[in-house]
Amino acid sequence: MMENEKQKLERAKKRLEELKGFYWHLAAFIGVNTFITISTIAGRMNGGEHFFDVLDFGSFAVWFFWGIGLFFHGMKVFSVNPIFSKRWEERQIQKYIENDKREAEKFK
Repeated sequence: MMENEKQKLERAKKRLEELKGFYWHLAAFIGVNTFITISTIAGRMNGGEHFFDVLDFGSFAVWFFWGIGLFFHGMKVFSVNPIFSKRWEERQIQKYIENDKREAEKFK
């Protein structure tokens, strides 16, 4: 196998591992948070509170904060970067090329 094909295969394997890691993270997020939420709500209802009284931020805080981490994990795995996109990179490269040309023109 050519070296270039080996590199492509290694990159594909690495990408697959990252994708699997994200899906395991998602599964853990859903499973663990469902358990925590049900336990919290059931425990508070056993204390005499009504169902709608226990549905506050505390019941869902773990979903919220862990969800932020999961969101950024997904952005990394799926190569989503709204700030430094490929288009932004191309504009910056073009800007530097133009600046270099202007600087070179000064010395002609």
